[in-house]
Order: sequence, then C-alpha cells, then structure tokens
Amino acid sequence: MKEENLLKNNFRYERKFFITTMDAIAVENIILLNPAFFSEIHHERWVNNIYFDYLEFNNFLDNIGGNMYRKKYRIRWYGDMFSKAETPKLELKIKEGLLGDKKSFQLLPFKLVNGTNSSVFKDLIINSKIDPEIELSIKEQIPVMLNRYKRKYFESNDKKFRITIDNQQSFYRLNRFNNTFLQNYKDPNSVILEIKYDQEYDLEAAKISNNFPFRLTKSSKYARGIELLYL
Repeated sequence: MKEENLLKNNFRYERKFFITTMDAIAVENIILLNPAFFSEIHHERWVNNIYFDYLEFNNFLDNIGGNMYRKKYRIRWYGDMFSKAETPKLELKIKEGLLGDKKSFQLLPFKLVNGTNSSVFKDLIINSKIDPEIELSIKEQIPVMLNRYKRKYFESNDKKFRITIDNQQSFYRLNRFNNTFLQNYKDPNSVILEIKYDQEYDLEAAKISNNFPFRLTKSSKYARGIELLYL
C-alpha cells in the first residue's frame, strides 16, 4: 500500500488557533461556555514529541512554503520527559490543507538521557520491527527537534467535535551526535487551541468557532520550533 493512501478515507479537519492574548484558564472557560457544551474527557498530561526531518529540512520548507500535501514523522510519549517512555509510538502525520490524520506504530520502551544521539532513535525504530515501508521512508531523516507541552482534552455534547488546549511549551534543538538539551526555548504564555472533527461536520463547525474571540491561524508546533531554534 502506498504511504500516501494509508489514511485517505480517514482525513478529518484540524483547525488551530494560536492565542497570545489570554492564558489557558481563560481559554478553557470560553470553551466551557460554548453552545456545543464541551466537557473535559481526559486527564491533563504532558505530551513529548521528537520530530524528524531531512538534513535540508525538506519537511519544514514544505510547511512554510504552503505545500498543500505534507507529511512528517515524530516519536510521541506522555509524562515526564526524562522518565522511561513505556509505550512510545512513531507517528506518521499527513496533511492535505486543513485536513489531516495520523498512522501510529508501537515502539519499544526507551529513556531519554544526556548524550542521546540519532543512532539511538534509528536503532529504536529498527528493533521495534514496525511496517518495513515506513521504516524505509524515514531512513534518510534524523531527529531535529524535541518539544513538549501540557494538554487538556474536551468533547462536545454530541461527540462530533474534540478540542485540545496546549500550553507551557518547550522546544529543544537536537543534533546528530550528542544531545544535552541545553539549546532550548521555553514559551510559558501562548496557548494553542485545536478543534478536530470529521469532514461531514464542517458546516456545523463554523457555529462553534464563531463563538471564539480569536482567529483561526496556520500554526505548526514543528515549524515554529525550527524557526525559534535554527533561524
């Protein structure tokens, strides 16, 4: 099966709002007052991601260049950044405009430590014996950035719409040989709200977003992290 067709029938809308005018508590209060009657559905938790890209940063350039079809790989786990990740996953994220989805592959447990290099993650992917086609696709890419943030989850009363609130973001530059995680940028103030829903509910989604006092934005944590750490 071609990688581009893995998720074609499961694409959903992913609309983001990058907010700098209010804190996460204020944003949450606005969500809870929305006519769609959102309620929290999951405990708040820390999300950690290691993003891969080519040496020429092709994935980043696709993003800032406005390429409608984009894809990127990341390793994701939850909880403390330096505790043992018991159930990490390699995720393939595919975007077509505002539509997107992901394919996940279970990885072996690992622990992030000072001195970690690119070969550690390459070996992790190989030893986890994931889909050979995915392993081949990521072969030429290397880890370039680690980010983490605190996330809360909400769902509308009719279960058609989900919202996440991310805040307390941190970005860490990764190199190929010896990572000490000292090159970083911390953003304790901005908030990212994302609303996700199936394609059939796009017209209804406008009624929800029209009640938000902030604008829809193009917001990629990966692209922002690269700009902060490398440019």
